[in-house]
Amino acid sequence: MSNIHAVRDLDTSRPHSARMYDYYLGGKDHFPVDKQAAEAVADAYPGIFTCARENRAFMHRATRVLAQEHGIRQWLDIGTGIPTEPNVHQVAQSVVPEARVVYADNDPLVLKYAERLMRSTPQGRTTYIEADVNDPDSLLTAPELAEVLDLSQPVALSLNALMHFITDAGDPYGIVTRIMAALPSGSALALSHCTPDFDPPTWEKVTDIYTRSGTPVQFRSQNDVARFFEGLRLLDPGITVGHRWRPTHPAGPETPTDAQVSLWAGVGIKP
Repeated sequence: MSNIHAVRDLDTSRPHSARMYDYYLGGKDHFPVDKQAAEAVADAYPGIFTCARENRAFMHRATRVLAQEHGIRQWLDIGTGIPTEPNVHQVAQSVVPEARVVYADNDPLVLKYAERLMRSTPQGRTTYIEADVNDPDSLLTAPELAEVLDLSQPVALSLNALMHFITDAGDPYGIVTRIMAALPSGSALALSHCTPDFDPPTWEKVTDIYTRSGTPVQFRSQNDVARFFEGLRLLDPGITVGHRWRPTHPAGPETPTDAQVSLWAGVGIKP
C-alpha cells in the first residue's frame, strides 16, 4: 500500500468539484460553500442529482462487464473523487476477488478518506496515489502504481465524469491517448462525460457557475466525446446516454429522460 502523506490544509473558501459531487450524491463530505454552489447548479439544472446517480451506476455496470465478459483484472481509476460505496474495487472484486485497483486523485479531501479505498479482498490489491491527470507521465511512473498494476497485462482506465474538467487548452485528448498508449492490447477505456447536447442554455448556466467558482469546465457533444475513443473498439451500444449503456432493468415510468441524465458514456477495448 502507498504511504499516504499528511493531508494539506483544505481550502474551504471556495467550492470544490469533488465536494459538490458528494453533495449531488447525498453524501456528507462537503462544506457550506460547496452546498451553495451545488444548489445553484441544481436550480439551473435539476437533473444534476439524476446525472450523478446515473454516472455512478454506469461505472458499476462498466466495471462488472469488463470483469465478467472481457477478463479485465486491473483498473486505473483517475479522478476518483470522495469515496462512495461501492467503489470500483468493491464492484470488481465482487466478480473477481483477485482484481487490482489503483485510485488516483489530486484533491486533499479525497486523500483524507483514501483508507476507504484500500480495503481490498485478501486475494486482490488496492492503493491510492496522489497524482494529477494533467501530468500523465508522473502518474504512469509512480512507484505505487508499479507495485499494484502489471502494465504488461490489460488494464481498464476508468475516467468517470472527469474529462469535462479539462478544457481544450489542457489537451484532454492528448492526455487520454498518452495513458492508453502505456497500456497493452486488451486494455479498456470506460469514460463518462457531461454534455450540453440536450439543453444547451441550461448547460451554459452550469458552465458559468463552475467557472465562477474557480473550476473551469468544458462540457462536450457526442461527437467530441467520441474522439476520446479513437483507435478503440467500442462495445455495444457505443457512446450513449449513461442510463442507456447496458441497463440492468427494463425501461419504465421511473426511467429518467436523456436531458435529465445529460451524460455520454462508453467503453472501448484497445486492439
